Amino acid sequence: MDFNPFISKLKQNLKGPLPGRDAHLKLMNENRFRSKIQPNDFTRKSAVLIVFYPYQSGVFLPLILRPPYDGTHGGQMAFPGGRMEEEDESLHRTALREAQEEIGIKAIDVTVLGTLTQIFIPQSNFWVLPVVGYLDYRPDFFPDPREVQSIVEVDIDDLLTDSHIQTREMNIRGMKFDTPGYAVNDQWIWGATAIITSELVELFRK
Repeated sequence: MDFNPFISKLKQNLKGPLPGRDAHLKLMNENRFRSKIQPNDFTRKSAVLIVFYPYQSGVFLPLILRPPYDGTHGGQMAFPGGRMEEEDESLHRTALREAQEEIGIKAIDVTVLGTLTQIFIPQSNFWVLPVVGYLDYRPDFFPDPREVQSIVEVDIDDLLTDSHIQTREMNIRGMKFDTPGYAVNDQWIWGATAIITSELVELFRK
């Protein structure tokens, strides 16, 4: 896929309307459907960065593999990002700052194009805003070992290939449930990251 036409189409499609919840539902697991947890006074704001760049005559984006830990998202694939801090003037800034801290990209070089639909994550009680942007070069990555076990560079064509969507049985804290996700680069992308990716994919099918 050619990079410049891809970015032009992405910029145009982000102007809306966005696919939103219709796209989210396609990659939600049954446990998420059953959850009755709603946002409350303790819900925190956060943001992730979806950043595209040219590589190998195509278009790529980085995902991170979280280190295994006894927490909600330990060992999962994710977009770089995190919670909003007091010094962040906006969630756009949160996404850029967190990406720079976690994977070492230069935030100042990222051109922000827009955002996808904000989603609520019941398990961690976060609102997450996906911020979309691009770099005009393939960055050098410097992952923070406390936050990132590895960086996985994903070809956007792989995410746009329906055959990479699978359903697997997950066992989370003793609970088994079927969940859809993306099998890409020998990794399993599921949960909030898959839900966000689903909207991104639908954006290109408009």
